[in-house]
Amino acid sequence: MFLALSFVSCKDDTTESDSDYAYLGGEIINPRKNFVILSKSERVLDTVTLDANNRFLYKIENLEDGLYTFKLPAAEGLEFQMVLLEPRDSIMFRLNTLEFDESLVYTGLGAKKNNYLINLFLDGEAEDKLILGYSQLPADEFERRLDSIRNHKFKELKKFTVNNTVSPKFNELIEGNINYDYYLSKEVYPFVNYSQNERKNFESLPKGFYDYRKQIDYNYCSLMDYFPYYSFLKHHFENIALSEHFKQSSDSVYNVKSLNYNMIRLKLIDSLVVNDSIRNSLLTQTAIEYISNSQDVDSYDTVLESFISKNKNKRQQDYVTSIVNSLKGLKTGNPLPEVNIIDADGKESSLKSIINKPTVIYFWSSTYRSHIDSHKKAKELKIKYPEIQFLAINVNNDDSKLWHKIIKQYHYDTNTEYLFANPKEARHKLAIYPINKVMIVNKKGEIANAHTSMFNIRFEEELLGLLNQ
Repeated sequence: MFLALSFVSCKDDTTESDSDYAYLGGEIINPRKNFVILSKSERVLDTVTLDANNRFLYKIENLEDGLYTFKLPAAEGLEFQMVLLEPRDSIMFRLNTLEFDESLVYTGLGAKKNNYLINLFLDGEAEDKLILGYSQLPADEFERRLDSIRNHKFKELKKFTVNNTVSPKFNELIEGNINYDYYLSKEVYPFVNYSQNERKNFESLPKGFYDYRKQIDYNYCSLMDYFPYYSFLKHHFENIALSEHFKQSSDSVYNVKSLNYNMIRLKLIDSLVVNDSIRNSLLTQTAIEYISNSQDVDSYDTVLESFISKNKNKRQQDYVTSIVNSLKGLKTGNPLPEVNIIDADGKESSLKSIINKPTVIYFWSSTYRSHIDSHKKAKELKIKYPEIQFLAINVNNDDSKLWHKIIKQYHYDTNTEYLFANPKEARHKLAIYPINKVMIVNKKGEIANAHTSMFNIRFEEELLGLLNQ
């Protein structure tokens, strides 16, 4: 749901002329549907239809050079990747929707830089696992190994630029990717190093560990459309807000539900980020994360008031306000909102009508592979707690054939699988964010917990409490 908010933009200083254009085309293997969506930042350029050979070619007039996004339905829903386009580029790509990123290959004028970009992305996915392991090491050893990875990347970039003609835009993008990936790993170190609590982790960091923060550009126009940069900013503000929260409280562990911590986070974003798009996006994500994770309904208005005073985007103000109002209606003890569901046979009924005993309702989407884990966990819990029914609801029924196909492929129980009759209305009423949230209701259809997780260590305690009512 939030992905659209995560890509932001600021106008490039370069001027556009009638002669600035680029071609982007491709061949899609195993297409799920016959279209590709092309966009620049949050602006959709066009939805291009594939021809009989599953190919397309699109000319972008008056090109604003930089990163563009192409999205298309793939094996796990709508997937996307980014491509760097500069004047007179003529780039074709080929991909298999069953493997997407791993199968993506570019050809044509401008292909080399984009193949370098996608390989950097794929290498980064493997490095993430490696760095997670390094994160369990003492800070000085972690830093040494991280420095080695960054230095290697810069050596590879130098080799590439020696053998190929590259633009300043390409250089800036790759250098920014390398640096902000490096910064991100250092920002998350205190959180993923679980040998001690976060306060002790902060206090044990060597002097100078965060010296790079002096070089942070909070309004980096050339990188603002690039997800590694946005990801860095998100975790950076979590980090510095937590450090400030520790100074103001006796807490010693990271608590995402802390009101004080989240108020500090909003304040820091507002004070440091000048660009409206990136600031508003970060503010919106922070507000939604708090109200979605916290069950302290009485604090929602405090966060909402702070958010609205800092974010003047009316659409985002209305969006967060509507989520707050929905969550207020999901207080413990309230009846489940009226929403209709459709079963595997196509029969429509109200959600309340199928609840006659303690029930766990979990949500999934074909867009995310997490549905496999959630169904597996639900299956385990069903065996342990036969007195409780577990209902799975797919939140995006734009393709019921795909829904039936997934149910059949993974052998899900058709007696407990449902679609929303009106997905948009239901997602709003039930405040379904994030997608892996779970609701617990009693046999009367009254809310016991509107926002929990089957993977929470205390989840089974909640189930026992429900049975003992």
